[in-house]
Amino acid sequence: MRKNIIFLFGTIFLLVVLGGCATMSDVIKSKDEGTSKVYPVTSDQAWKIAMTVFRWEGCDAIEEHKDQGYMLTSSGINLVSYGAVMGAWIEPVDDDNTKVTVVTKRRIATSLATTLTEETFHKRFAEAVDIVKAGETLPAVPPQ
Repeated sequence: MRKNIIFLFGTIFLLVVLGGCATMSDVIKSKDEGTSKVYPVTSDQAWKIAMTVFRWEGCDAIEEHKDQGYMLTSSGINLVSYGAVMGAWIEPVDDDNTKVTVVTKRRIATSLATTLTEETFHKRFAEAVDIVKAGETLPAVPPQ
């Protein structure tokens, strides 16, 4: 039993050392590699929607840098992932349209899964835009 535990921790250590750990700084540096889409909402609406999507997806505390147009968050370890670090940039295109760029990075590069993908973020974001455009309030839990 003890050998199994030592082997497990040794494997995790090697994955971290060899694979590297993604940090919030890595997310910021990767903004230009993120997935961007333009939505028919104001930048204030887009900001609230992005925060809501991160909450829907179970992210940890959200670090807001509204004056610089971006927010950062993370997710912890679960059964299929060592977690992820994420960021969203909100950039007004004009009064009624906003460009949203999202970057997600696995905490450990060799992880096979991540807690939130850029594709899932944009899918959820589009769902939230539909809710807002219908004049409804964004729910605390994600729509089914």
